[in-house]
Amino acid sequence: MAKRKSSHKMEAASASAPAESRRRSVRLQKSENENDGAQNASKASTKSIDASTREAVEKPKSAVKNRVSKSEVKAEDDRSNTNDEPPAKRARSEKPQTKGKAAGQKTSSVNKIVPKKEDVWPSTSGDQEKTYWLLKAEPESRFENGIDVKFSIDDLAARTEPEPWDGIRNYAARNNLRAMKKGDLAFFYHSNCKEPGIVGIMEIVKEHSPDLSAHDPKAPYYDPKSTPDDPKWSVVHVKFHRKFKVPIGLKELKEMGGAGKPLENMQMIRQSRLSVSKVSQREWDYLVGLAEEKASKA
Repeated sequence: MAKRKSSHKMEAASASAPAESRRRSVRLQKSENENDGAQNASKASTKSIDASTREAVEKPKSAVKNRVSKSEVKAEDDRSNTNDEPPAKRARSEKPQTKGKAAGQKTSSVNKIVPKKEDVWPSTSGDQEKTYWLLKAEPESRFENGIDVKFSIDDLAARTEPEPWDGIRNYAARNNLRAMKKGDLAFFYHSNCKEPGIVGIMEIVKEHSPDLSAHDPKAPYYDPKSTPDDPKWSVVHVKFHRKFKVPIGLKELKEMGGAGKPLENMQMIRQSRLSVSKVSQREWDYLVGLAEEKASKA
């Protein structure tokens, strides 16, 4: 009996062995499946990380490409808009670059000097390009080669025909005579007298021609070196224009010819022995205005 009991237990043990084996096989298979799942999950996670990394790396590149593309499009649009502008408008909108100019430096047009009011003398002629003159004559008697050379503004006023301004024997004075044009005005200056100064105005009515008195041995200013074939001297013809009510004396002229004064560059003052001299527009206007002022106060 005992033997039978032992045999039964062995059978029971033998019968239970396959079941245990199956359970281990199931557990093993389950473990393998879990390992495969973990590996797959790890691979999927790795793929996800790689995809995220690639996306993170590629996204800035895409953004850069997009920005470049937008910049190119904007630049192209700007060029298109610029080319569509009318030429004149485009020229106004574009500021030219000035070479050699520091930033903020003013242009010459800004720095242009505007004359002060007191520097602009009243104009009486209305012609800024006109040339003026001053001619000297002696109103008191003086004899030259036995002939009285006296000639005053009153003598000129009494003439009914244009008067030849002869007797000039200085080359600088002669050249001034030759530069005169018909219609030019000149101051009549009394010289070599008690009260020298500007006494009036005369007009040039005939331009220069040979001074025939230089060829006449009996004339006051005869010059044997001057011949009809080779005349060295010239005359102009003048007529009376007007006489100043109050002359402008030599003393006044010298005072106004000082440094910084209106007549500081006047040829008659700088070259006092010159009998025919130029007068600038500014000097002329100033002196005519002065003569009128003196007349109004007389």
